[in-house]
Amino acid sequence: MRLTFKFRLKPTSAERRILDKQLELCRYVYNRTLATRKEAYEQRGESLNYYSTAKMLPAWKAEKAELRQVHSQVLQNVQVRVDLAFQAFFHRVKAGETPGYPRFRGKGWYDSFTYPQYGNGVKLNGDRLYLSKIGQVRVKLHRAIEGAIKTVTLPRDQFRNWYACFSCEVEPKSLPPTDQVAGVDLGLKTFAMLSDGSSIKRQRWMKRDAAS
Repeated sequence: MRLTFKFRLKPTSAERRILDKQLELCRYVYNRTLATRKEAYEQRGESLNYYSTAKMLPAWKAEKAELRQVHSQVLQNVQVRVDLAFQAFFHRVKAGETPGYPRFRGKGWYDSFTYPQYGNGVKLNGDRLYLSKIGQVRVKLHRAIEGAIKTVTLPRDQFRNWYACFSCEVEPKSLPPTDQVAGVDLGLKTFAMLSDGSSIKRQRWMKRDAAS
């Protein structure tokens, strides 16, 4: 099964500028891919897929040299995202649901990019994460990573903090059998109250990240 381990990145000012720039370039590719597919259908009745637009990337790089600053597989993954958005759109149309056509992403509305193949452009070296065309970015590793790392996604939150999400393939572990049962009540002052009288405190992740 897949588990994701999320850690805070601690980039330098220079590394942060590069990360922000690469995110904007990914947003550019997303919007251009979406526009290309939309125009192809409206003007020629042609339905493009991921493979059709992936072939266009070299020409786009020739037109916009900045795109060469981003790892090629990261840009390809951006186009995979567009393809998945269209697949979900057509699935809703077929199911008779309100479809919601894939949207263009405005500034601030594209918040992550992905290295789809661990070891190709991305690799963890101790507490440093090597990122192609960016450098060795420090990672705050607060627990061990389990299993085999398959992909790495770098999201940026509303406070402009960067994270590394490692998607790992792990062997499922069975929990020991028990005859005990507990009721859980989610609340506002506490995250959850259990029927045995114990509680789980609210973690306040967003407030903590904003302050750190």
